[in-house]
Amino acid sequence: MNNMIDFYKKDQKTAIDSKHLAQIIAHGPILFQVARVLRNKGILQVIEDSRSGGISLPEIVEKVGLSEYGVRVLLEAGLGMHLVKYTDDEKFAITKTGYFILHDPLTNVNMNFVQDICYKGVFHLEEAIETGKPAGLKELGNWPTVYHGLKDLPPQQKKSWFEYDHFFSDIAFPEVIKQIYNEKITKLLDIGGNTGKWASASATHGEDIHITIMDLPGQTEMAEKRIKELGLSEKVSYYPCNVLDENSVFPTGFDAVWMSQFLDCFSEDEIVSILERCKQSIGDDGLILILEAFWDTQRFETSAFCIQQLSIYFTAIANGNSQMYDSRVFKKCIDRAGYDVVEQIDGIGLSHTLLKCKKRK
Repeated sequence: MNNMIDFYKKDQKTAIDSKHLAQIIAHGPILFQVARVLRNKGILQVIEDSRSGGISLPEIVEKVGLSEYGVRVLLEAGLGMHLVKYTDDEKFAITKTGYFILHDPLTNVNMNFVQDICYKGVFHLEEAIETGKPAGLKELGNWPTVYHGLKDLPPQQKKSWFEYDHFFSDIAFPEVIKQIYNEKITKLLDIGGNTGKWASASATHGEDIHITIMDLPGQTEMAEKRIKELGLSEKVSYYPCNVLDENSVFPTGFDAVWMSQFLDCFSEDEIVSILERCKQSIGDDGLILILEAFWDTQRFETSAFCIQQLSIYFTAIANGNSQMYDSRVFKKCIDRAGYDVVEQIDGIGLSHTLLKCKKRK
């Protein structure tokens, strides 16, 4: 299903609404930082605590310990952003949008990821588009891609990156794990295993399941540490490897290959190359299992919007040549690599699709 394609064929906003949206876009970085500071400095929380009766500017100033000027300029900008509103006696009260900035897990994960990982790097987007290189990555560190440097990120940046990465998969994994192990899989190759969250979930799902995590050396080190802490070392093996190295040999003898939120880290040609080499790892009846978030298969505009914007992180920062794909573009890569999609399951967790693929005979 391509739920969003027809949605994007329409332009139903009035001219006034469209011009207002254009101003929101033009002031985008300012809006983002105002919302973040209102959240982080406790101003929104103090206003929410006042309930519907509201709270005056001097009272807010006293509670948050900032200057009246600082609180005033933030709140006046917040009025325009509909984060706060006036009561009848012109005190400040929280709005629904302000509530979501404070409490919505999705909003907070997105905001922290944008601030700590994307904000400075996206300044270099134009150069990244022109060169096909992650021109903004230098704002985080001197690595060929972000994945080479994950283990070396400062604590706050590392926290925001992994909380973002895990937020969506953590919701999807309990739902999808039943789909996977109904296929009578006992030996699974987990490519792009990251910190080992899927491997640990799999290892505790069934007694006969053994997982091999294949990833960059830094990632397999992090995964091995986590797996040891969980007491699951006997059920998980490790295969450090750079899949972009065309000469790398893939391990063999698996019932299936699992790739969760992994192939979106690569260009179309790289996806085809990785999938072609996955054939070494499975027999003729083996499965390639791909869990991805595609913007065109979403049920809601907000989901599609978040996924579309994430593509720019890949362009400017992560690697310079990948994205969150339109499922139709992605499935062409699967076809080019010599596989058929035998089953597609949309609507997993918040935003995911599971593709079950087999070698074309």
